[in-house]
Amino acid sequence: QVQLVEFGGGLVQAGGSLRLSCVASGRILRINAMGWYRQAPGKQRELVAVITSGGTTTYTDSVKGRFTISRDNAKNTVYLQMNSLRPEDTAVYYCNAGVQTAILSGFRDYWGQGTQVTVSS
Repeated sequence: QVQLVEFGGGLVQAGGSLRLSCVASGRILRINAMGWYRQAPGKQRELVAVITSGGTTTYTDSVKGRFTISRDNAKNTVYLQMNSLRPEDTAVYYCNAGVQTAILSGFRDYWGQGTQVTVSS
């Protein structure tokens, strides 16, 4: 019913920048919060940043001042601008969105397939 597709991952040197995009499509009535999570090898998935439908943002401490999350509600798209990247930012980055698909249904979490971000030292 709902698909989230991420774009923009890749390989970058430490200190470099990448911009991730995630587009939600399908049977979408409303989208609540949208966010980015990441999972490094051998570690649990962790929240990177989240943005509400009203534009309020929250970041994990390790990315504050370096990453910026934003969204375009008209395009059902969320972005993650990542600057001053560090090797420890290497992970698979996943997009998440809370989506309502029908008037009488609640919001449900949907996930993208993930995009690899690799930062070399």
